[in-house]
Amino acid sequence: MLKGVSEHDIRKALEIRRNNKIDYMFPDTGELARHLYKKHLEFIENTSQYRQSVMMAANRVGKSEAGAYMVAVWATGIYPHWWNGRVFPGPVNCLVAGETSKLVRDSVQEKLFGPMNALGTGTIPKEYLYSTAPKSGIPNAIDTGLVTHKKGGTSVVQLQSYDQGREVFQATARHVIWDDEEPPLDIYIEQLLRTMTTNGVMICTFTPLKGVSETVLHLQSQAQEGKAAIVTATWDDAPHLSQEIKDELFATLPPHQRDARSKGVPSLGSGAIYPVLEKEYVISPIELPKHWAQGYGMDVGWNNTAACWGALDRDTDVLYIYSDYKEGQKEPAVHAAAIKARGAHLVGAIDPASTGRSQKDGEQLVSLYTRQGLNLILADNTVEAGIFEVYERLTTGRLKIFSTCTKLLEEIRLYRRDEKGKIVKQHDHIMDAMRYLVKTLQLVVTIRQQHDYIPPPTSRKTSWMG
Repeated sequence: MLKGVSEHDIRKALEIRRNNKIDYMFPDTGELARHLYKKHLEFIENTSQYRQSVMMAANRVGKSEAGAYMVAVWATGIYPHWWNGRVFPGPVNCLVAGETSKLVRDSVQEKLFGPMNALGTGTIPKEYLYSTAPKSGIPNAIDTGLVTHKKGGTSVVQLQSYDQGREVFQATARHVIWDDEEPPLDIYIEQLLRTMTTNGVMICTFTPLKGVSETVLHLQSQAQEGKAAIVTATWDDAPHLSQEIKDELFATLPPHQRDARSKGVPSLGSGAIYPVLEKEYVISPIELPKHWAQGYGMDVGWNNTAACWGALDRDTDVLYIYSDYKEGQKEPAVHAAAIKARGAHLVGAIDPASTGRSQKDGEQLVSLYTRQGLNLILADNTVEAGIFEVYERLTTGRLKIFSTCTKLLEEIRLYRRDEKGKIVKQHDHIMDAMRYLVKTLQLVVTIRQQHDYIPPPTSRKTSWMG
């Protein structure tokens, strides 16, 4: 016991600290001083300029703690002297969400409110926590917390989960939405709409274990357009993690998760169909010699028609994918014009499904496209064999993709199998076109010269590289 300090005073001081956690986070000085957490401060500051602020970071760096702190500041109005984030003039309506109700209960609920036997020991101080309402069907789960605001009035902090579906996020306007863990894209967009009338803010904290998913791609696109800010943080940005702990944690991680969990870099994921690092096959555009054979693969459909173009170096058997195309809900003439613009003399391997009848006029799509002036043959559509050949080329350095093929690269990052091993048939149109290109390439008997005329064939085994 400290000299001159009673046991009662010590207990009282500990109780005050326990029930006012917000006052002791991001301190001015000490081993965990605020200035050491530069990425966390940047995450907070971004909310002053952007409606969407994301911390896509490694595990154990304190990203969820930062999210819980920010929600507590906004809900209570207890803005610290150093605060450089969004400021609301009064009480706020907050939504906090995670993957499942149980995970929300065991993680963000406790960070905000504390455990059920010690409510008020989270980031929201006990004296500001007016009341809580239980969530039906989930033991010890809170549905809503009412928080007294420093300037008067009451803030609302409601807890929901993604597994409840998009519909539960539709009704209420929100000033603040915090997603802890990556949300499905449809839910994220629905949430963002809830902040429009309040000029509110969305914050999102997660480790990108799902790889370059739809949500990650959307957020990256929003950031490129200046509509969102993304902060990435690694274990080296967390002063509370010693080198010994980092080395121990890293050694326990599966190789395909190491970049995501230690650096906040999107993981390839165990379900990725082409689990090859992009640096192994993505190259800056090069000049293609005129004598290299060229052709394209084409996948057709009303929602999306896609194609990709390749040039084959026959001396090294390296195929270079140099252009891509994907557009939806347009007439065949529009697609044909875009394809011919890349070389009307080239021959394409088209999706065999194009021999089926189109919904519009009952004609075979392949006939529609050949009448538009395209030179087409039917591709080999053996799926698994085609995937294997693409993968083999990627891993042996015999398939290179120009960095300018952005739509193709977006798809290859999303191309994956589900938990049952089935290919996820979404955002895969250029993937199919590339497979047609590669698989039909293997059936080439002779390489056509650039200006040879090739009539619309009926056999898949027709040579097709122009």
